[in-house]
Order: sequence, then C-alpha cells, then structure tokens
Amino acid sequence: MDRRIHRFASARHTYSKVPEITAWFWLVKALTTAMGESTSDWLVHALVPEIAVVLGAIAFAVAIYIQFAKDRYVPWCYWFAVAMVGVFGTMCADVLHVGLGVPYIVSTIFFAIVLVVVFRTWYRVEGTLSIHSIHTPRRETFYWAAVLATFALGTAAGDLTAHSLGLGYFGSIWLFAAIIAVPALGYFRFGMGSILAFWFAYVVTRPLGASVADWLGKPEGVGIGSGAVSLIFAAAIATIVWHLSRTGKDTPADQFGEPLAPGEGVPAAVTS
Repeated sequence: MDRRIHRFASARHTYSKVPEITAWFWLVKALTTAMGESTSDWLVHALVPEIAVVLGAIAFAVAIYIQFAKDRYVPWCYWFAVAMVGVFGTMCADVLHVGLGVPYIVSTIFFAIVLVVVFRTWYRVEGTLSIHSIHTPRRETFYWAAVLATFALGTAAGDLTAHSLGLGYFGSIWLFAAIIAVPALGYFRFGMGSILAFWFAYVVTRPLGASVADWLGKPEGVGIGSGAVSLIFAAAIATIVWHLSRTGKDTPADQFGEPLAPGEGVPAAVTS
C-alpha cells in the first residue's frame, strides 16, 4: 500500500518546463525572434502565402506537441518550440496586415489586448505569472499562449515603427534597444518586480530582433536576403542550444533533485 501511495504521489510531481533565466536565455531568445522574422518572410515569398501559413501552423503544432510531451525542460525541444512560435507568430501578424489590410496600429493594439487577456486569465486561474512556476500542463498552456501573443505583438509593433512611423529598420533597432533598457534598469537599479521586468523585456526583444533581421535581409538595409539571414541565425541557435544541452548551464535547479509538486517552487518575487 505504501508503495502505491508513493507512486501516486510521485506521479503528481512535475519538473519545470522553462530554462533558468540567464544571459544565454536572452541571447537565444533574441536570435529566435530574428530567425522567426526572416524565415517567415522567406517562406511567404518562396511559396504561395497561403501554403506558407499552413506549413507554419503545422510546424508550430508539431513543436508544441513535442514540448508538451516532455516531462521536464529539454533545451532543443523548448527552443525549437520558441523558434516555431517566432515563425508562426510573425505570420499571424502579417496575415492581418497583408492579407486583411489591417493597419499596423490596429494590429498592434489588437495583439496588445490579446496579451493582456491572456495574462489576466492566467493570473486569475493560477495566481502567478512567474515562469519559475511552469510545472503543470495548464500553466504551460498559459505560458505558450502568452509567448505566441508576445511574438505577434512584437512583429506588429516593429512594422509599425519601421513603416507607419517612418523610422525604418535601422531606426527601429535603436528605438527598441533603448526601450529594452527600461526593464533592465528598472530591475537592477530601481526595484522593478521580476515578473514585470521579465515580460516587459520578453515583449520588446521581439521587435528588436525582427528589426535586426529585416535590416540585414531586406534591400532597404544590408540586403543579404531573408534566406541567408535565416540560415545564419538558425546555425547560431543550434550551436548555442547544443552547448546548453552539453553543459546544463540553463537547466532548472529542480532537475538536479526531486521534482516539484503543483503549486510549489513559486519564488518570493511572485508576490512582490
């Protein structure tokens, strides 16, 4: 009887599904945003747009399925999912503007509202937006919904500044580089909450990375081509993820010991 109880209790425990937030995290996150932008642009122009969107949706679904099938953080699974969210999230934003003619300002506001709704629902249901608590399927669902919304919002915001506001890709790079300094300074110097600082930076890395990819790939910038940019960033991502898989530098602490029970392991910063 005791063994059965132990097995049942152990089955209710799960590991964290999100990496530790280190400099490696932000580096790979920025690379995936850039790769998502360039890959989406390349696919849409290389294929019939409708087919490209369908392929993007399939790749996104496969990546998310693989990620959810794991019981803990696995670097290549997690970052493959992020990369496919980057591609599909870009397509979602582009479909509204290119396919349906929705102005960038409207799509930016729309995706901002979607993100707020996701965050509000997530917090009402789970009581936290901390990524350190992603160790149940429901919390992971909220997490990936938020990630998808941030990518779509960031894509629309980047296009808004580059095209509608006339800053161009290079000007947008400087704008979002300045904006992303806000959560960094807020967290390290002025006591900004860790959760707010994280999601603030997470949203802004998307338009920053996308602007870099567009500047490198498009004729208005360096002009080396979206396909070449995609390959460069994909190679960089693969190299870093391989390094992280070998070294475990971003492996969550709970994977070195006993798994966490649902509701456990939420840091003090969650309530701050």
